[in-house]
Amino acid sequence: MPVNWKEHIISTPEVLRGKPRIKDTRIPVSLVLGYLAAGNTYDQIIQEFPDLSKEQIMACLDYARDLSEFEIVA
Repeated sequence: MPVNWKEHIISTPEVLRGKPRIKDTRIPVSLVLGYLAAGNTYDQIIQEFPDLSKEQIMACLDYARDLSEFEIVA
């Protein structure tokens, strides 16, 4: 199931100093990615952060994938 991260992730200067976060929360994308990198499952992350959905966690992965494909044009 493809997820469009732009529907779930937002960055505004007045919240978390502009760090990308899950929309309508103060949960930074980096925190979710850290949990995934540590080997936590979606269910374990949702248990820790009940306001998150599986789709929002997948959006964090899609966001990271999108960033990794960024190319600097000289």
